[in-house]
Amino acid sequence: MNILVTGANGQLGNEMRLIARSSTNHYLFTDVNQVEGLDTTYLDITDLEAIRAMVKAHDIQAIVNCAAWTNVDGAEDPAKQALVEQLNATAPEYLARAMEEVGGWLVQISTDYVFGKEPYNTPCSPDRKGTPTGVYGATKLHGEQKILATGCHSVIIRTAWLYSEFGKNFCKTMLNLTATKPQLKVVFDQCGTPTYALDLARAIQQILHTIESSQYPASYAGIYHYSNEGVTSWYDFTQMILRISNRLRAERHEPQVACDVQPCYSSEYPSPVQRPAYSVLDKRTLKETFGIEVPYWVDSLEACLRNIMA
Repeated sequence: MNILVTGANGQLGNEMRLIARSSTNHYLFTDVNQVEGLDTTYLDITDLEAIRAMVKAHDIQAIVNCAAWTNVDGAEDPAKQALVEQLNATAPEYLARAMEEVGGWLVQISTDYVFGKEPYNTPCSPDRKGTPTGVYGATKLHGEQKILATGCHSVIIRTAWLYSEFGKNFCKTMLNLTATKPQLKVVFDQCGTPTYALDLARAIQQILHTIESSQYPASYAGIYHYSNEGVTSWYDFTQMILRISNRLRAERHEPQVACDVQPCYSSEYPSPVQRPAYSVLDKRTLKETFGIEVPYWVDSLEACLRNIMA
């Protein structure tokens, strides 16, 4: 299978590069940004004709869309909202149209931010109605709807709290802050599940393999959820980053760090966007459909920290 990956220089895109090394599929990695040392083909996903030309030139059979506007607070800027809609909704529609025209597949990465307005304390199922509270979540939900309207074979994967060894993310930020600050306050009234981008990349690879080898591939189209297993808060996530990183330092006979991490309320950190207070994702449909085993979030966090601190 010939697979095109957009946003290849981001967190998930870089993890897709890693798994591609051991894959029998042929991957083409694209982005609008060029990074030294990375083989990246330029592709503007807001240009439908450019997408069509790329698909035709490389006989693309599946697209994994890792590209998006992800600055949640920045999306609230009225001057940026047209661009956010273009990147998070119109571009996925273009990718879906290009794949529909050649009978291919689109794997779209969506987000837990499509939820949040309605209060609940049970895991969000894929068929739960989207109730976004901000521009970012609303545009990602628009993207899902536009993809489905094209009739393209698609797998939409909502994920949450994504982190990795690459780019800027909560895990790397807290690893640095706990090592350099005597005290931190972290919100404890927002609960969800961290997602190690490498685990998500492996799940995407397994999904595409299942589709490719099936006699009835169309039956796999739909909306699914993926995050690591378990439930935590941002405060507990930070505490675990500190504990695991200190244990890794001890293994290498390096001095441990002493940071006093304290819980606080979200109201102590005003934001233009109301974050989902409980955005645990129900992954049963994905696990049962594709036979995917999802790692526990603490185990995945340790694996990532070992790579970061190596």
